[in-house]
Amino acid sequence: MRMKNINLIFYGCLFIAGLMAPWLGIYPVYLMTLYCYAIFACAFNLMLGYSGMLSFGHAAYFGFSSYITAHLITVYSCSTVVAILAGMLTSCLLGLVIGFIAIRRSGIYFAMITLALSQLVYFVCLQASFTGGENGIQGVVRGDLIGLVSLKDDLTMYYFVFFVFVLVFLFIQRVINSPFGQVLKAIRENETRACSLGYFVDRQKLLVFVISSTLAGLAGSIKSVVLGFATLSDVLQSTSGEVILMTMLGGAGTFFGPVLGAGIVVTLQDTLSDKVGSWVTVIIGAIFVLCVMAFRKGIVGEVLAYLNRRKEKSNPSTSS
Repeated sequence: MRMKNINLIFYGCLFIAGLMAPWLGIYPVYLMTLYCYAIFACAFNLMLGYSGMLSFGHAAYFGFSSYITAHLITVYSCSTVVAILAGMLTSCLLGLVIGFIAIRRSGIYFAMITLALSQLVYFVCLQASFTGGENGIQGVVRGDLIGLVSLKDDLTMYYFVFFVFVLVFLFIQRVINSPFGQVLKAIRENETRACSLGYFVDRQKLLVFVISSTLAGLAGSIKSVVLGFATLSDVLQSTSGEVILMTMLGGAGTFFGPVLGAGIVVTLQDTLSDKVGSWVTVIIGAIFVLCVMAFRKGIVGEVLAYLNRRKEKSNPSTSS
């Protein structure tokens, strides 16, 4: 009960900080970009951290969804919400197709299948006429929220993105704490045993794959609206690598870890890109190597492990 209260206070403080952040002089576009990548990382963590499935192709859903949303807004003048929902639906269907093929294998074979199919999506985006090729899609307007509130102002758009992020975070927490989430953890720990207990493992893996790809598509769609463009960088393999880095750096299998990891990576890219240029990738890579060597469970994972060890030492009777 005590730990639950601490978590409520912690997340309550973060929520208040999120509400006040634009008024503290922090650039809203930077914060919105951070939230988009935090959603992306949380979606990926749902697969890696809680299901044990390592995908090398999550940029396919993130980037392709951003293209769909940008195309619908610039060409067909769709409302922002409809375009975002269309991007989510597209990434959902794409995840269903790729997931149906990939879940038939596990381990490195699963990872390689996702990598190969994501590269296929990349070449489609490169060659298709509606994506603009190497130029991408520019001039994506923010529009309004169901015809009631204009999203052109950075502050209004910020609160829209912030509340979407909060809803996604709460949704993922609900999924993990549900019976379905417990099955996912069982599959992660021992897939053979979960299958022997009567669970339809492939069905559960496909479902979490689709949920993860849909949320990744949501992040990509919102990012294209926030920044006003969709480019090939969103579907590059390096983007898939970045979301793996964010998740592992913060702590795979933890609720807040991917958010922290996304915050670190986005902040480093934002502050160092003008100073060191492309060397920022080298710096982030070095940090990742250091984290893997010194904090194998990620930052949040190591903190939680330390608190658990202290709790066991203070209560030896419970540990025995």
